[in-house]
Amino acid sequence: MRTPALFTLIGNTPLVEITRLDTGPCQLFLKLESQNPGGSIKDRIGMSMIEAAEADGRLQPGGTIIEATAGNTGLGLALVGRLKGYRVLLVVPDKMSTEKVLHLKALGAEVRTTRSDVGKGHPEYYQDFAARLAAETPGAWFADQFNNPANPLAHETTTGPEIWEQTGHDLDAIVVGVGSSGTLTGLTRYFRRVAPRVEFVLADPQGSILTEYIETGRVSDTSGSWAVEGIGEDFIPAIADMTGVRKAYTITDQQSFDSARTLLREEGIPGGSSTGTLLAAALKYCREQTTPKRVVSFVCDTGTRYLSKVYNDGWMQDQGLLRRPQERDLRDLIGRRYDAGQVVSVSPEDSLLIAFNRMRAADLAQLPVISAGRLVGIIDESDLLLTVDTQPERFANPVGATMTRRLETLHPSADLHALRAVLDRGLTAVVADGDIFYGLITRFDLLNHLRRTLS
Repeated sequence: MRTPALFTLIGNTPLVEITRLDTGPCQLFLKLESQNPGGSIKDRIGMSMIEAAEADGRLQPGGTIIEATAGNTGLGLALVGRLKGYRVLLVVPDKMSTEKVLHLKALGAEVRTTRSDVGKGHPEYYQDFAARLAAETPGAWFADQFNNPANPLAHETTTGPEIWEQTGHDLDAIVVGVGSSGTLTGLTRYFRRVAPRVEFVLADPQGSILTEYIETGRVSDTSGSWAVEGIGEDFIPAIADMTGVRKAYTITDQQSFDSARTLLREEGIPGGSSTGTLLAAALKYCREQTTPKRVVSFVCDTGTRYLSKVYNDGWMQDQGLLRRPQERDLRDLIGRRYDAGQVVSVSPEDSLLIAFNRMRAADLAQLPVISAGRLVGIIDESDLLLTVDTQPERFANPVGATMTRRLETLHPSADLHALRAVLDRGLTAVVADGDIFYGLITRFDLLNHLRRTLS
């Protein structure tokens, strides 16, 4: 079988200078790993690990590739593995973006989702889950990026030399994140040979133990949680070489997501949440310098993989990462505000089919029915089902003939007791002031409000 031409496009990604952000006295360059055919830096290790396993016989024709991944390594393995004819079975944490999961499945990979709130040693921890699957599956090869020497080798032999050539052998620092640690370890090995003066700077999500390890040499037995995908750890990977790290920055989810959005808005470069972490740390480092330096970091993967998260205002607001003006009343509990143009709605004249399609597209169970700017009813999935259950042709009926007109309306100044009374009756609360409709409050919205009070 011929080698797919697509494989020749892995690596040799462009290096671009950031010019519209404050980089202090430094020049900051980003290596666009998002330009790899699979959309991330992990294409490099997907190819490297599979070829190494084929060469030493661990991966046989018709075999199964199994891996634990936050997404991008899985995509690299699926891209290379599926084109080579292997079955690919991946275990992913439940915080992984929808776009990544859909991309994996579109490539033909099988996906098992497990918990992201448990640590190593728990049976639902994604790495332990994957190792168990590999042991139980005949003909399986466990890629095991956290212990696989072909992981850092990919960066030692490709990413490092590319950066060195692209910077004209004039480089002072590299800002990296650590997931499996392959990028940091591979680059450390390469630059230790060709330019040992190059500093390595760690960008670490808040909750990860790695910054503390760099600063104190101790491995904490407690870690937090973070929304950023792909970097940060609750243990030190076996292949990690952090001896070249001279500075480490702890970056909050807020800083990471804000930085990713700023990069797209100011430089036109779409990056994921880990790219935001790296950029935030790189800018901190650059602005702290007192003399000019040339600094390189990475756009680890494409931001189009996070449209439902990083670039979705609704999701960001639900996570408390995008603040909107506080009214200090029930309007603050509304998940999607009508007066902010965030509400998906229908009119009484629209067909039930239109209502169903909008519910499905927006993953909603109900829609407000708006006429001449006023709320006149609510249509939900139970209304639809009762109408079309035995007569599907009724999808052509108008929404106005099926919608619920009995609305439980609360003034914005109503208290939580009044809200709970409505929700306890299985209804959705309508927040309005006379003819001014602000939005709906569901049980999920109340739960989300209560969760945010903890942070």
